[in-house]
Amino acid sequence: MKTLQLEALTAASFAPFGQVIEAGSLASHYPINGGSCTRYHDLARLDPGFGGELIASVFRAQPTPLPRSVALLERHPLASQAFIPLSGRPFLVLVGMPSPKPDPNSIRLFMAEASQGVNINRAVWHHSLLALDAISDFLVLDRKGPGANCDEAWLDEPLWLGALAGSR
Repeated sequence: MKTLQLEALTAASFAPFGQVIEAGSLASHYPINGGSCTRYHDLARLDPGFGGELIASVFRAQPTPLPRSVALLERHPLASQAFIPLSGRPFLVLVGMPSPKPDPNSIRLFMAEASQGVNINRAVWHHSLLALDAISDFLVLDRKGPGANCDEAWLDEPLWLGALAGSR
């Protein structure tokens, strides 16, 4: 069983799969509201797809016990899907490149810090939310509209997520 190596979530490392949503010096930013606020602008390209509309939901994720295997992935072929943590906790993001079936060689595992969200591009394979240590809420921005927008696929061989160093 292949063990996935945990990677830090950065804009560059995540670019093949989508965008990292975070305030930081690399993002376009400028003062607004008379200087009382800074706007970090255009952080993600939310894509509701043709005929769809963008909606906001809250997902409440149960903590993921580690170590564990993973075998079921999903993708949204019609639209992107964004996850923004609301509970102030880090979480894991498991993604794989778009293809007819998930390609285990393209699958990567990222550690998202509590201040980072992700926008996963349409058709990118991904695991469901992987909260750590405690029940965690996420703001989810995704599509409402006609058409089948969730495909699921089982991997031929499960992947292994090891225990986190220093266990959070």
